[in-house]
Amino acid sequence: MAPMTRSRAINSIPGENVAIYYAQRASAGLIITEGTAPSANGIGYARTPGIFTKEQIDGWKKVTKAVHDKGGKIIVQLMHVGRIAHPANMLPGSKIVAPSAVVPKSEMWTDTLGMQPMPQPSELTEEEIRLTVAEFAQAAKNAVEAGFDGVELHGANGYLIEQFINPSTNKRTDAYGGSTENRSRFLIETANAVIAAIGKDKVGVRISPYNTFNDLELYPEITETYKYIAEELNKLDILYLHIIDALANASEEGRLLVAAIRKTFNKTLILAGGYDKARAEQAIEEGRGDLVSFGRFFISNPDLPERFRNNAPLAEGNQQLFYAAGDEGYTDYSSLN
Repeated sequence: MAPMTRSRAINSIPGENVAIYYAQRASAGLIITEGTAPSANGIGYARTPGIFTKEQIDGWKKVTKAVHDKGGKIIVQLMHVGRIAHPANMLPGSKIVAPSAVVPKSEMWTDTLGMQPMPQPSELTEEEIRLTVAEFAQAAKNAVEAGFDGVELHGANGYLIEQFINPSTNKRTDAYGGSTENRSRFLIETANAVIAAIGKDKVGVRISPYNTFNDLELYPEITETYKYIAEELNKLDILYLHIIDALANASEEGRLLVAAIRKTFNKTLILAGGYDKARAEQAIEEGRGDLVSFGRFFISNPDLPERFRNNAPLAEGNQQLFYAAGDEGYTDYSSLN
């Protein structure tokens, strides 16, 4: 089950309904949670969870127990949004940070003010970068304390890690900007810190080459950059690499890149991006990946593996309720039984 923002964590604390939601989907075998902030600065959207306070850790303990009691495995995705944030969605004392002070050209929903333009972020100093890396490492320790089977670093979809990777959002001239190695440094340093905190066998990374979501731009060094990242993550011997390949597969260059990543990265490769059952089975049979993650199908089909197994029809989800605040469109979808 792919990570999906669901916006049900009131005050950034996962409640009882979050435990019910994930337990209903425990047959996934492996669940990767919604993006979860490693620090107060990492929260940007309304009602998204964190894992940096005791209350948050205690809330997640109920979630992991509910999933484990049903025989599932669950990994938390650590997501620092970086510049994709608005103060109305954030906790007191936090601030919007990014590799560079580049303003997103888009708006964000806030519960108190409606749609709002996102403000200019504060450029991280090198000392602040070190502190942010340490926050990821502590969040990983918190995740283990909360009962998670591992963590996934969200290096995709235009959030902080990818903001460092992409030169349209990284204008730095120090050790974290410019060259492929420098732009990848924040990801690699964060991965190393998290490995030191909880062990390489509990760490995955998600990437999205050719991503333009969250106001990112394409750039000439995409292939070079992601080949380098795959090589460096392979050296770290992490548990898995999770690649959103939909945009990459739209071009021959992108397809060659995904194939190169498959060849370079020796551990488990998870594919994601609009797969249905037939396309997923084909990808596995052709050896393009080891696992496929499903997103929106799991929203309205909590027993998705059973439906696939029996070729049963899939229920349609109500997209208007994907990010709503209540239980409707969240825990009220039925299983076949």
